[in-house]
Amino acid sequence: MSLIVASSLLELPGACPAPPGSPDSGVPWHYGDPHGEQRRLLRGEGWVDLSHRGVVTVTGPDRLSWLHSLTTQHVESLAPGQSALDLILSPHGHVEHELHLVDDGATTWISVEPGTVETLVAYLERMRFMLRVDIADVTADYAVVAEPIVEAHPTLPTYLIPREFGERSADDPASQRYVPVRPDVLVGREVFVPREGLGAYVAGRPGSGTWAWEALRVAAGVPRVGFETDHRTIPHEVGWVPSAVHLSKGCYRGQETVARVHNLGRPPRRLVQLHLDGSAARTPTAGDPVLLEGREVGVVTSVALHCELGPVALAVIKRSVPVEADLLVGPLEAGGVAAAQEVVVTA
Repeated sequence: MSLIVASSLLELPGACPAPPGSPDSGVPWHYGDPHGEQRRLLRGEGWVDLSHRGVVTVTGPDRLSWLHSLTTQHVESLAPGQSALDLILSPHGHVEHELHLVDDGATTWISVEPGTVETLVAYLERMRFMLRVDIADVTADYAVVAEPIVEAHPTLPTYLIPREFGERSADDPASQRYVPVRPDVLVGREVFVPREGLGAYVAGRPGSGTWAWEALRVAAGVPRVGFETDHRTIPHEVGWVPSAVHLSKGCYRGQETVARVHNLGRPPRRLVQLHLDGSAARTPTAGDPVLLEGREVGVVTSVALHCELGPVALAVIKRSVPVEADLLVGPLEAGGVAAAQEVVVTA
């Protein structure tokens, strides 16, 4: 597991670190008002410290064609400043890495989940062969800051959250098949900021913690690798088609599974949003079983307390579960929490 660089912004007044063992440790969880911080982001204001994410750069004249051959997205002809959500799959089509990338004309900048950069760099190094590419882990030098803004920063590399996540209704056939209507929207960008200038970059603006950012992600039904994924996850199950998967590009590892499921079958599981009973004595947590008539049909992947929706969660459940079924979350012996499902992925 890669070392996660602790953020200097934890020294800001009111900054509260994430609880021990949290995947978002190393950055502020909140600044004392999680609901107010969510509302600030919904107004298009403020920022979120995501400097625990890993940062990788790829340089060299072959970088885009090389990444294009390895990943699910069409990145061969990215224009300077253009960004993309991309995946690396296993040979069997299971999701291994989620890449938030942007090319500036000379360098491809990639941010990845905390603690995964070492594994990603090792894989990329193995795949270099004789191509003119150079790979570097620059996590110690660059931090990621999320902002609820839909334009790129004028001078810093910027990944824009795909428009599919920022619109409630889909407007292309592939989106309509998998996520025709999104529960809510998630809009914003990730800016790659030199760590030495991180404090200056956010100075004078109130911040929001990862608690608030995660609540908006869960409300929008946006998957996160390591949360909504396990060793069996294929992109179709959690709504990464077509936002992270180009269905007409050339060969890449795992493409056969992607094409077979899209053209001939349906994914065995689907992502749903759960609206949890807020009056229950117990709050569900990620990893809790999802039950239908006492039978386990899925697992909770993320839980959040939203400023308007109350307690909500994401879960991956069997596709055979009726969409109108009322579910219980948590071990029966602990007292299951009632949950109404809202379908995210329909295929």
